[in-house]
Amino acid sequence: MILKILISLAAIVAVLAVVIAMRPTEFRVERTATMAAPAPVVFAQVNDFHKWDAWSPYARRDPGMKKSFEGAPAGVGAIYAWSGNNEVGEGRTTIIESRPSELIRIKLEFARPFAATSTATFTFRSEGKPEGERTAVTWSLDGRNSFPAKAMGLVMNMDKMIGDDFEKGLAQMKVIAEAAPRS
Repeated sequence: MILKILISLAAIVAVLAVVIAMRPTEFRVERTATMAAPAPVVFAQVNDFHKWDAWSPYARRDPGMKKSFEGAPAGVGAIYAWSGNNEVGEGRTTIIESRPSELIRIKLEFARPFAATSTATFTFRSEGKPEGERTAVTWSLDGRNSFPAKAMGLVMNMDKMIGDDFEKGLAQMKVIAEAAPRS
């Protein structure tokens, strides 16, 4: 009897391992919001890590989070590192590409709660008449799912979880960008 139970459990574990292994290795989360502000105004909110506390949903999760800034003050080479509670974890972000009013690409390295490296990208597209009165901002995250991340994906909807954070961040960025003075 015990042998049958053990064999059944081993079969269930084997099937579960195959199901997890067959889940997608790559992931992408993306959200877009349109803001009544010119691209340079919105771009400035993302290109300078010192401004992120005003709109990032992650900054609100741990007001006592330890932060440090290194490298360039903004743009390529700017680095933001953090260490906080279990909700925000620990890691660092580095701007690796910055094209004014067009694109910012960021290397995102998590150390805790799990080690992972992903790429966050912000794109800015001017819209409206007169030209550039509105900006569509797209925030995306691309990376690879490890086996444990694939397993977590069976019970957690990562697109919804991260996507909800992106929507909150973009909504707050919209408030700030639309209130910013125009030159």
